[in-house]
Parts: sequence; structure tokens; C-alpha cells
Amino acid sequence: MTQQQFLALANETAAKLSWKVGYISDDGLIAYTDNGMLSWNAEIKIKIEDGISNIQSTSTGNEMMDWGKNKKNIAKFISCFEELKPTLTKEQLDSKYQELKEQLVSQEEDILKLPPATTAEQIKNFFSIFKPTQGFFITPILIDLNILVFILMTISGVNILMPDNESLLNWGANFRPITLEGQWWRLLTNCFLHVGIFHLLLNMYALLYIGVLLEPLLGRTRFISAYLLTGITASITSLWWHDLTISAGASGAIFGMYGVFLAMLTTNLIEKTARKPLLTSIAVFVGYNLIYGLKGGIDNAAHIGGLLGGLIIGYAFIPSLKKPGEDKLKFGTIGLLTILILVSSFVVYKKMPNNIGTYDAKMKEFVSIESKALEVYNMPQNTPRGKILYGIKDRGIYYWNQNINLIESFDDLELPLEIRTRNKLLKEYCELRIKSYELLYKGVSEETNQYEAQIEDYNKQIEAKIKELGGGR
Repeated sequence: MTQQQFLALANETAAKLSWKVGYISDDGLIAYTDNGMLSWNAEIKIKIEDGISNIQSTSTGNEMMDWGKNKKNIAKFISCFEELKPTLTKEQLDSKYQELKEQLVSQEEDILKLPPATTAEQIKNFFSIFKPTQGFFITPILIDLNILVFILMTISGVNILMPDNESLLNWGANFRPITLEGQWWRLLTNCFLHVGIFHLLLNMYALLYIGVLLEPLLGRTRFISAYLLTGITASITSLWWHDLTISAGASGAIFGMYGVFLAMLTTNLIEKTARKPLLTSIAVFVGYNLIYGLKGGIDNAAHIGGLLGGLIIGYAFIPSLKKPGEDKLKFGTIGLLTILILVSSFVVYKKMPNNIGTYDAKMKEFVSIESKALEVYNMPQNTPRGKILYGIKDRGIYYWNQNINLIESFDDLELPLEIRTRNKLLKEYCELRIKSYELLYKGVSEETNQYEAQIEDYNKQIEAKIKELGGGR
């Protein structure tokens, strides 16, 4: 067969296999499988050069392994090609090629004529991931910034595989008791922190994948605005959902960008042939990660918040994307979205109860009062009896009762079961202290040692209660 006849037959083969041909030139074609939104799909590239056809199948999703599915695509194509070959004459193939001519891309614009990358070019291409260029400017900056923060954390002594909670909080992780105590900036800084090297690599891979697809469509301003705004919606959702979860990672903002792209894929802004495989790939990624997040230890609230924020932002961008020359519409949309998200986040932030933060502040008060109640034990041996009695009753017992009242005030707070159980133990601890002090008062006032055994018994119970609470004093 001539090259033209082969091309016509290859096009007929793709049609019989129900593959959508999205690109065709004299040098070959590019087709896409159409197995449905929730199924695995691939891009099939057929390139004709020097009388030889190279056929390549590549997954359009972001899975690490294809389990042999790409090989099956090649086998299907060859089998179907051989079946069709005897059913069509050369004259029929010539006729079909003439029908295709209007669709063919010109030789000057043919991407199939580009030579394969050399090893040096491949290395250069790898490092280009980190270098801002036209159409790919914000994504590498975000990747570089996330990596830089991780390197600085590691240099400062943070564990490279599994940072502890204290380290994450020191570097700006999102944590309701602290964030709601005026440290609102954690809503943004946590988007640039990662819980170990593997967390960073997975998120940067996902960011690169969506950045390559989305940034050329949105442009720099829309892309960075969407990333930061969805990062905030993810953080505020996580803050609202979790009482005691320390949240860190770019995944909330990344889910937001996937949400923006999902919104765009439901419109005609993206070429129809490429839309279905991309929609499948994005939907599978989002669905898998949300289901995987149900197993625990993953902040699914941030993922959902980012995704929903991204969908809203994506649909809001569509009018300005359809009118690329109208900057007023573009910047007006970005400004309106920024005001809407920041104001709504501020309202949620201010209205959100900080029960743990309030509890933490009151526990500091508890410690201060406890120190005053224990001052009687620090009195010198030659202290007058009257002063000792005053220290036991009017300061010691008084302050222990103050702490009991403080603990009872915790009933008004919605606290986790673990903390409520601890509060019960604290109250029992204070009650034991009061009983011990009452006997101590009687012993000093009556100038007798007859209560020493009972006091010692209470002291043993107090020590046991302190151990149960996990305290040292």
C-alpha cells in the first residue's frame, strides 16, 4: 500500500474500534479510546516514517501502571487492521483518502514530524518542570515554592519522612485551636507545607499534571487566583469540619484546580474529542482520592472544600474565557470572586466556635490557680500557726474550689470525649485535694497528729490520680 492508502485504512480501523480521531495528517493520526467516564482510556498515536508505521498507546489518566492495557490496544488495532485490509480495494482506500484530505493538518503545522527527544533533551525537559516559561509560568513557581519550603523545613531539623505535630505547627499548619486565636494566616501557609517527602512528591505530581493542562487555558492571573482562593476554601472547610486535626498540604488547592478543570470540561471551551478522555481522567483521580481519603489520616474535608470552591470559580471564569479580549470582565470576575470568598471565609472564621482554644486558655488559668493552692506546702517551718491555717483554708481550699468551678464551666463547651473524661478526673483530683486540706487544717488547728494516716491515704489517691491524668506534679 501507499502511505495514503495505509492512512485511510488506519482511520477506518480506528472508526471500527470506536476510537475518536482527534488529529490527522499525511504522517499519521492521533486517536482516543472512548470507554466511558469511569473507565480507563488511552491516546493512540500512529506515525508513518520511511515506509514504517509506529503505533503507540499511552494512558490519558494519571495512574502509575496500566496492567497491560496499552499493549492490548496495539494488539486490537493490528488485529482489526488485518481484518479490514482484504475487505477494501486500493481504489476504495484512495477514494477514502481523498475524503480525508480536507481534515489533514498541513506539513508546516504537523506535530507528528517533530523528532523524538534525545537523552539530553529529556533531561532538559525534566528540569524545565521547574522553570517558568510562556504558558507554563505559575505552575513551576508553585512547585518550586513548595519544594523550597520543604527543604528549609528539613534543614531546620524537621523529619524528612514524618514530621511531628509540633514542627508542622511551628511552620504554619492549620489547627483550629491556634488558627482561631488570631493566627488566620495559617489558612494559607498550610497550603505550602507537607507531611513528609512522599506527601510532597505525590502532591507536586498532581499539581504538575493539572498545571500543564489548565494554566495555558486560564492564563497566569486566573490560575494563581484560583489556586490561592481554592486553597483558602479548602482550609476554612477543614477548620470548620475538624476540632483537633492538624492540616497541611497543597492537596486542597490542587483539588480546587481539578474542580476548575472539571467545570471547564462540561463546556465547549475544550475540543470535543479530547474532552471525554480528560473528563474521565480527572473524574477518576478525584473519585479515587476522595474514596481513599475515607480510610482516615487524610483531610478529606479540605479536598471537598477545595473541589467545590474550584467548581464555583471554574464556572465563574467561563464568560471571560469566552471573551478573551475583555480584560475588564476577566479582572472584574477575579475581583468579585476574591471579595466573595474572603468575606464568606471571614464570616465563617469569626462565627466558628473555638471550644478547644477556650478550653486551652481556661486550662492555663487552672494551672495558675493550682499553683496558688499549693503555696501552703512552700511555707517555712517556723511560719505562725495562724498564717498556716489561713494558707490552708482561705487560699488552699478556696482555690481548689475555684478550680472545681472552672472545670464545671467546661460543660458549656462542646469537647471531645477524651477531654471530657480528663475533666472528670481533674475534678476528682481537686476534690481529693480539698479533703486532704480539710484534714490538714483540723490537724494544725487541734495541734494533733491523729489525722496523718488519713492524710497519707488521700495523698496516695492524689498521686494515683495524677498518674492517671498523665501529669508530673
